[in-house]
Amino acid sequence: MDLLLWITIGFIIIGFVVLTSMKKGMESKLACITANMEGEESSIKVKSIIWWIVSLTALGIVSMILIVWCFHNHFG
Repeated sequence: MDLLLWITIGFIIIGFVVLTSMKKGMESKLACITANMEGEESSIKVKSIIWWIVSLTALGIVSMILIVWCFHNHFG
């Protein structure tokens, strides 16, 4: 198999592992924010949730680019 294919598969699997390991923590942060709307601590938690969403979006975009690049190299 091609090295690019293994990089793509590894990137996607590692991304999903990180996503599932952090999901529970982000849910608890969100519950804490909705229960307590004030304070500097909730502001820090909101920023961490926003960065988590941004990083997941980047993971999705890079995964799609790698998959398209893989298909282009194999079938193009």
